[in-house]
Amino acid sequence: MTAPYLGNPKRTIEVLQKYDFVFQKKFGQNFLIDTHVLDKIISAAEITKEDFVLEIGPGIGTMTQYLACAAREVVAVEIDKALIPILEDTLQDYSNVTVLNEDILKVDIKKLADEHNNGKPIKVVANLPYYITTPIIMGLFEGDVPIESITVMVQKEVADRMQVGPGTKEYGALSLAVQYYAEPYIVANVPPNCFMPRPKVGSAVIRLTKHAEPPVEVFDTKLMFRIIRASFNQRRKTLANGLNNSPELSFGKEEIQRAIKACGFSEGIRGEALTLEEFAALTNEFKSK
Repeated sequence: MTAPYLGNPKRTIEVLQKYDFVFQKKFGQNFLIDTHVLDKIISAAEITKEDFVLEIGPGIGTMTQYLACAAREVVAVEIDKALIPILEDTLQDYSNVTVLNEDILKVDIKKLADEHNNGKPIKVVANLPYYITTPIIMGLFEGDVPIESITVMVQKEVADRMQVGPGTKEYGALSLAVQYYAEPYIVANVPPNCFMPRPKVGSAVIRLTKHAEPPVEVFDTKLMFRIIRASFNQRRKTLANGLNNSPELSFGKEEIQRAIKACGFSEGIRGEALTLEEFAALTNEFKSK
């Protein structure tokens, strides 16, 4: 198998010029042009020759080449059909890669895991477009998909939000959702000059290692996340008002106050002060009436 040759600005420009490729703003395309960052992603994802890897958004195939050398098999899902002939070219020497020209949000990932990995948990690696990071990550966690870990390049601010705890301004529904499903670890911060074109903001590589079991026991996960969303939708309001004003919840004012009191929270507490454990306790309080 050929050693990866993409990953530096010169080679990337050659490929783009050869195909007269035009960056699509709607797909949020920023291609990595730094081999050190690529090495960091591969080592953080702990890819071995046993692994089947799902790559989301391969672009021109830069990281795909690195993944192909490290993994047993790679399926790369690319939405932009203009990139498909480029990928056929840059990946022609890598027989263990399959490219799908599809929207990852519509792909049956469980079926991919069944067909390519005997249904065993898969590793996901991606350089994600910023505008769609959260739906993709939550889709992977909430779908019935066997996943071992997700190692992704995201906007730095989003990576920070995924791993913070209560009392910080970054803390919110995304922090709690990610931490319910996985253990987040920021691998590296990546400056804009590592990409082409340069994004306006810094990026970070974050690894999300799926929990074997959720860290809290809750009767109704969906209800807990509705409560969490309601708590953060109006950050300035108290927890009681947030829950009371939510169109997603049908609890009466007295019921809400009773549950908050039963958990031992103060009347004026705000949602952003609660930990995942406390949200689970509050959800269970509503279910146990």
